[in-house]
Amino acid sequence: MDTDVSALRSLAQTYFDAAYEMDAEKFASIFHPSSSVTKVAEDGKLGVTPIASWLAVVRNTKAPKQQGFEREDQILSIDVESELALLKVKLRIPPRSFTDLLSCLKVNGTWKIVQKVMTSKV
Repeated sequence: MDTDVSALRSLAQTYFDAAYEMDAEKFASIFHPSSSVTKVAEDGKLGVTPIASWLAVVRNTKAPKQQGFEREDQILSIDVESELALLKVKLRIPPRSFTDLLSCLKVNGTWKIVQKVMTSKV
């Protein structure tokens, strides 16, 4: 259990690094290829984006690091149950603040994000 929590903290750190640098390859290293990103769209409807499409958007987004923004990120909680884990994280990519729920599975001995559910506010 402690090794799982440690591995999940490391995954979260990679996630934060990738977000601050807008590094699609870092994100790809921690997301399962069949994962997706889910949110409520501005029109109030459910939006589900396959990870490959989301990574394409990341590649075209200017990084907070490039813009000289201070880094703001934190792990709010980690719950582990066998090969299943849920990370709740908070981060800022100006002008928005995000809260993400990262559903993870231990696949072939390695923790991967299989679903990202997110919300944000200005």
